[in-house]
Amino acid sequence: MLDAALIQQCAAPSLKPAIVEQFVSAAGANDPLAVTVKSGGRLILIPKATTPDEAMAIVRQYVGHAVVRVGLTQFPAGVGIKDASELKPDLVDACENLRKGTAMFAKVLRIVAKWYGNPKGDDVFPQIFEDALYTWKTGEFEGVSVFQSDDPGQSVTIDGTLRASQDKATVDVPPTDTDAESIEKGESVGSAEMRIDLSRIGSK
Repeated sequence: MLDAALIQQCAAPSLKPAIVEQFVSAAGANDPLAVTVKSGGRLILIPKATTPDEAMAIVRQYVGHAVVRVGLTQFPAGVGIKDASELKPDLVDACENLRKGTAMFAKVLRIVAKWYGNPKGDDVFPQIFEDALYTWKTGEFEGVSVFQSDDPGQSVTIDGTLRASQDKATVDVPPTDTDAESIEKGESVGSAEMRIDLSRIGSK
C-alpha cells in the first residue's frame, strides 16, 4: 500500500489518489530501488539493489541496450535522454519517482482517452484504465511510442479520474508556489508547443 501522505505530497495532482494507488499496485513496485530489465521481451535476472547507488549503477549499465524500469512506478528510465550519464539519481527517490511516473501515466491516460473520443461517464473508464496500464507496460499504443509522444493536453478529462487543470484547487493540500510551478512544468512540457496528429492511429 502506498502511503497516503506520499501520494498527497508527490503524485501528479491531475490523478485522483485512488487511481494513483491502483496504478502503482497494478504496474509498479513496492520498493523504490526496484529495477526491472527486459531485452527482446525477456526478463533479465539482475541482483537486487540495496542502495540508491547500486540501483543507479544497474540502470546505467542497461539503459540504451534494454528496456529498464525503475522504482515505485516502474518509470521507463532513459526516456528523453541521449546518454546514460544524463540519468539522475532521483529516479530511485520514492517521491520523485512517484511524481514523474504519475505525470507520465496521466499523459498515457489522456492519449488513450483521446483515442476513445474522450467519453464521459465512469462506465467506460475501467476499459480506458486497463488499456492505459497495458500501454504503460509495453510503452506503445496503436504502434506509437507513448513516452515520447506529445501530451494531448489538460483539456482531456475523464469523469472521476483526470481532473481538468482548473480543478487543481480541489487538491486537499495546496502545493507551495514552487511545487505548483514544477508540477505545472512537469505535466505540460511539450503540450503547448506541439500537437501530435492522432488521426492516423485509428479512430473510434
